[in-house]
Amino acid sequence: MDVKFQNISKNFGSVKALTDVTLTAHSGTIHGLIGENGAGKSTLMKILTGYQSKSGGKILIDGSEIQLNDPRQASKHGIGMLYQEPMDFTPLTVLENFSLGSPYQGRRELRFSLETLTIRFGFHLDPDRLVEQLTVGERQQIELLRLIHCKTRILILDEPTTGISPAQKEALFPALQQLAADGMNILLVSHKLEEVASLCSEVTVLRHGRITHHAHAPFHFPELLTAMFGSVPEQKNKTHCRTQGSSILLFENVEATGERQGLQHCVVAVNEGEVIGLAGLDGAGQSTLLRLAAGLAIPNKGNVQLFGNTLPKSNSASQQAQKLDVSFLPADRLEEALFADMSLSDHFSLRGRQSSFWRSIKKAQTLAKNGIREFSIKGNPEDTAQDLSGGNQQRLLLALLNPHSRLVLLENPTRGLDIRSGQWVWHYLLNTLSPKTAILFSSPELDEILHYSDRIIVFHDGEIVMDKAVNETSHNAVATAMTGMKEAIQ
Repeated sequence: MDVKFQNISKNFGSVKALTDVTLTAHSGTIHGLIGENGAGKSTLMKILTGYQSKSGGKILIDGSEIQLNDPRQASKHGIGMLYQEPMDFTPLTVLENFSLGSPYQGRRELRFSLETLTIRFGFHLDPDRLVEQLTVGERQQIELLRLIHCKTRILILDEPTTGISPAQKEALFPALQQLAADGMNILLVSHKLEEVASLCSEVTVLRHGRITHHAHAPFHFPELLTAMFGSVPEQKNKTHCRTQGSSILLFENVEATGERQGLQHCVVAVNEGEVIGLAGLDGAGQSTLLRLAAGLAIPNKGNVQLFGNTLPKSNSASQQAQKLDVSFLPADRLEEALFADMSLSDHFSLRGRQSSFWRSIKKAQTLAKNGIREFSIKGNPEDTAQDLSGGNQQRLLLALLNPHSRLVLLENPTRGLDIRSGQWVWHYLLNTLSPKTAILFSSPELDEILHYSDRIIVFHDGEIVMDKAVNETSHNAVATAMTGMKEAIQ
């Protein structure tokens, strides 16, 4: 099924999100759609899936114009989308989420279908596990398998590899290529040019809501980057301007449940000013450590000390961490960090413990305007958090971050961000926060960890298997340690 966007426009009030966008994606191919965060990629795809209405233009499938007023109509046309933020029901099990929207099958048949697809894609999903216990990457996997099971013929992938491991990518890419070979029309929204080059036969570049470039494989990266940003972004050299001080975070033989294996026999000390990258396959223990440090998870054994204070093993642990100026930014921005339906003004109104809970509308709008300007957020005070692109949601989170934080915990801080937005996030963290602020972050991107960290901690099956200064190890050694192979750990 060929899809044609003909002169598509989309306005949000006075803001033009899309202007005169025309492109065709052919069945049996993978068509890449790239551009900086906020360029209009996700907006165009939401129009195709019926989640947003267009302001002008036409959408044609196999030459016939169609109307997509809601997601149900899109689904009837065989259109399905894997969103960057998981669209699932966390209180339900993996199997129950997998069954949503699919033709009726008995529970045994559904379980067989799920297990067959997980084997095909190399995923590891327990059908009976609650989705709220899974990582963002695992939740994306469920949604992808559900869309395939529902016989989606036009598949939209919005940053599909953001939360999955390298091993899962190796299984996913051939499967996507096979789906395209079988006649599926795949639209790939991504900021990772290497992935676009390895998967796509065509690519379209959006910038400020307009098409700036279209090309067939093989692609010329400088040409694509120039079309995305106006010039080729410079790679920032690694600089060290932070001074390490006394110990501020201590894990004393901690064991805890969480992710797949939880955390076992964890002994870690973190000093002032350190930037520590947490590496490991998806669900290996990184997220559990971050949540323990934030007081959002409680150890089953051992103690977590913050600034000389042992966190209580109760729900008050997170409040104690906040009082000690600890900040946590999760990977799932809309589910855990922001209020999806709340305006930017309301978010800024709630900012700060020392101020009143509710502010006047005028004061809140002033705060929002100042934050939007200072952090270059592409949005207006009345926009809701879910109206923003992933990169602008991340900028909003940083605008709301306590600037006096003594310990910042980040779960995949550049998730779904383009090169320039990712560089901006790290420039803010390293140059605006106090040099004494310690930063712990997890990321599936090993290059990001090696570039920005002073020290790297590697997890495998819930245990720390490597803890070294970055300049004392290598990319290959870390990658091997992530798999648990002994020669890299020693």
